Amino acid sequence: MTTVPDPEDLTARARIRDAAMRHIGEHGFERATIRGIAETAGVSLGLVRHHFGSKEALREACDQHLVKLIHKLHEDAARDPRAGLNPVAVMGPYQPYLARALTEGWAAPLFDEMVDIGERWIAEADKSRPDRPDVDARSRSALITAMALSVTVLRRHVERGLDADLTSPEGQAKLMRVMLDIYSHPLLSLEEAAEARKALDRGHDT
Repeated sequence: MTTVPDPEDLTARARIRDAAMRHIGEHGFERATIRGIAETAGVSLGLVRHHFGSKEALREACDQHLVKLIHKLHEDAARDPRAGLNPVAVMGPYQPYLARALTEGWAAPLFDEMVDIGERWIAEADKSRPDRPDVDARSRSALITAMALSVTVLRRHVERGLDADLTSPEGQAKLMRVMLDIYSHPLLSLEEAAEARKALDRGHDT
């Protein structure tokens, strides 16, 4: 996927933000320090504090940058659905930061934004569904978001399972083909799903 550089990414503030994402991705938020981030960025401690003030504010800026990437992904996928299938390729150098954010529990803005976007897509898709869903669109979007992001968190395991480097063009293509197959071929038939729902209902009645 080819993207046009964001003008903000040419600024010192953006360079510090990207350095923070690398540093936090390596060390985790609690162990990361403003001094360490400044060293990673190759700037003074004072410049980092001038632009962001605190480590917490810097993390918020990092999270908002990921939200911006998700918006860009959403726009690209509206034009070309293939663009939205590979979260590893989209996140690029931000993968370690994203994995830390998800596993350490402070990626709420990103996760919620992805759920919001997915909920709108699912609600639209529901209009042409042959069967009526028995769970709301937001719940389904939350689970789909978690599964999509897990590819980034579990990247090394996924690469081993696919026998492919997900950062390479070949690995990206393989992942996209696998995801296309999964999305286009349900693992359960409508009849099998209906029987499973009945079993759940019977369990709730006991």
